[in-house]
Amino acid sequence: MNTDVIRTYGDPVLNSRTQEVTEIDAKIATLVERMTEAMYAAPGVGLAANQIGVQRRLFVYDIGDGPVVVINPQLVETHGEFVYEEGCLSVPGLSWEIMRPDAVHLIGLDLDGNEISIETDEFEGRVLQHELDHLDGILLIERLDDEQRRAAKKLLRERSIDLTRADPDGLGRLTSA
Repeated sequence: MNTDVIRTYGDPVLNSRTQEVTEIDAKIATLVERMTEAMYAAPGVGLAANQIGVQRRLFVYDIGDGPVVVINPQLVETHGEFVYEEGCLSVPGLSWEIMRPDAVHLIGLDLDGNEISIETDEFEGRVLQHELDHLDGILLIERLDDEQRRAAKKLLRERSIDLTRADPDGLGRLTSA
């Protein structure tokens, strides 16, 4: 799977809250496989289902210990503050220092339908919060202060205009694959 399936800033699917997974079946297992492949190909450390256009509440991540899937995640507790430079596969090539809670407790289900509980902090905690934001329709840009957000949106609009000028009908992207 290539990274062309990852939705980027401006795609409305990224701004909508996802729907609960009601049945963990072969379709969900296949989705998790596709998501994991796309995450590694990007390369990234996490990917939410809506980042590939699927409006379901699940994400995958890997901070170096192997892939983990979390279905219907819920953040039940947070503590402290942690500032860290954060990027996003849906806002490629850009990153900002973002303040988030440091320690988190997240619950959900694994691919077998078993309840999971993850208590972690720092980088892994940040990844969990970032992916949960995606599932709630919140992009990284919304975590910026007003001035940073205006500058980021201006830069992203300029990028979009430049892409349109370079390939106005979108066919160049199709023929370069």
